[in-house]
Amino acid sequence: MKQIGIWINKDKAFIIDNNRDTMITISSNIEHFHIHGGSGTRFKGGPQDVVQDSKYLEREKHQLRVYFKDIISHINNESHIIIFGPAEAGMMFLKALEKINKTIYKNVLNIVKTDFMTPNQLKAWVRDFYKSKTENEV
Repeated sequence: MKQIGIWINKDKAFIIDNNRDTMITISSNIEHFHIHGGSGTRFKGGPQDVVQDSKYLEREKHQLRVYFKDIISHINNESHIIIFGPAEAGMMFLKALEKINKTIYKNVLNIVKTDFMTPNQLKAWVRDFYKSKTENEV
C-alpha cells in the first residue's frame, strides 16, 4: 500500500507520498472573513444593524467542503494515511472524509498535531512516522 502523509491547515495542504518521495501542494482559496460589529445610533436603545455571522460561516463551510474534496481527489483508495498539522483543520478533514469517502477514511492511521514545517521537514516527518510504524509492527 502507498504511504501518504497529509499536512493540512485552512490555507493549504501538502500531500506527501512516502513511496515516491513526492509532494503536492493544494491551496484552499478560503476567504478570511473579518466580521465587524453592526452600526448603531447615538441614541440609547436605538436601532442597530445586526451582522449576519451565519452567512459568513456558511460560506466558509462550503469553501472548506470544496477544499477537502480537492484533497481527497489526490488520494488513492489503497493508501495508508497519516494526517498532521496545526489547529483543528485535521479533525475537520477527517470528519469530511468520513462523509465523502469511507474507504479512504478507514485507511487513516492517526491524526497528529504538529507545528509548521519546511517541505524537507514534512517529508522527513512522514518518512520517520512510517519507519517507526513498520518497526513497531515487527
